[in-house]
Amino acid sequence: MKFFLITLLSVVFLANVFSAASSNAASRSYFSMSATRSENLKPFPKWTGTLKRFDEQQKIDEEKCDTVEYYPCAVKSWEKMIEDLQGKDLKEQLDKVNSWGNEHPYIVDQLNWGMEDFWETPHEFISVNGDCEDYAIAKYYSLKALGIPLDRMRIIIVQDFNLGGIIHAILGVYDDDDKMYILDNQIDQVMPAMKIYHYRPIYSVNENWWWAYYQ
Repeated sequence: MKFFLITLLSVVFLANVFSAASSNAASRSYFSMSATRSENLKPFPKWTGTLKRFDEQQKIDEEKCDTVEYYPCAVKSWEKMIEDLQGKDLKEQLDKVNSWGNEHPYIVDQLNWGMEDFWETPHEFISVNGDCEDYAIAKYYSLKALGIPLDRMRIIIVQDFNLGGIIHAILGVYDDDDKMYILDNQIDQVMPAMKIYHYRPIYSVNENWWWAYYQ
């Protein structure tokens, strides 16, 4: 009986320790992690391929919309939204762009492209919708068109601990005070990164750099 009580107390003690550790971890945002930066984008051919394709798509004459693959006339509505947001404050731009992107249906790459992972351009996203990284890319380019500097934006690949640690993609945008906000197809509101506790960043990328995160 004495051994049983000691064992039981040990189990209770360890359970409390792990519970406290879990609560403590949940109270801190993983977006406080450190990161190393590199300008070598060669490890990300899906991303660099997207950049190259979009450069070519932007050269297409607007009058050819709906006659050229992945250049729908709906692109004009996207461009009108961007025009209307010019000169607005950052919060309004982030909110509108996030809402615009999230209005598109979620479609897995296997259905759209017959492969597990394909990174779409904004024109492709407007044409056929897409999955998480496609939302992030379309929002990235929308904000770029609004004049947000590239060094203030990152497409971030994270683990989503609300869904068992699966891989997810979001967009992070820094304001003038170096505070990062998250645009996410799974969250209706634009959120301060430091108030999000269930995402652990793995790496992030923009057109010039990529970052690897570590604790």
